[in-house]
Amino acid sequence: MVAIGDSAPAFSLPAAGGQTIDSEGLKGQPYLVYFYPKADTPGCTTQACDLRDQKQTLGTLGLKVIGISPDPVEKLERFAKKYGLDFTLASDAEHELADRYGTWVEKTNYGKTYFGMERSSFLVDADGVIRAIWRKVKPAEHVALVTEAASEL
Repeated sequence: MVAIGDSAPAFSLPAAGGQTIDSEGLKGQPYLVYFYPKADTPGCTTQACDLRDQKQTLGTLGLKVIGISPDPVEKLERFAKKYGLDFTLASDAEHELADRYGTWVEKTNYGKTYFGMERSSFLVDADGVIRAIWRKVKPAEHVALVTEAASEL
C-alpha cells in the first residue's frame, strides 16, 4: 500500500481506444489515478461524468486523468462512448496495479465476502510523487477534493 510522499508505482496498462497508458509517458506532468469498481454502474458513472464535466478546470491545472477498473478494454470503450468520457480509461484486469496501490481489497455485501476494487484516488505530482490520497471516496464529492488538492501542486 502506498502513502503520501511515496513514489507512484510504475505501470503500463491497456486503455480504451487501442491505447496503452504508462507511467513513463506521464513523467513531467501531474496526474490523477482513480480506481473504480465497475464501468457503467451508478456511482462509477457519477464519478466519471463529474470528471468529464470538470476536465477543462483540471486541464488548466495541468492534470491528466486516468480511470482504472478491472473491466476489459471493450467495456471501457462502450462506457467512454456512452457518456462522452474524453479522458483515459485503463484496464487492470489482473489487478496488479490495484494491488500495488492497495485498492484491491476484501469487501462484504449482503453477507457475502469477496475481493474487489475500492473506489480510491491518488494525486501524483510532476515528479511522480503521491501528494494526496482519497480512499473510499464518495463519487459526488470526488472532483471538488481533487480540484482543491491539484490547485496546490
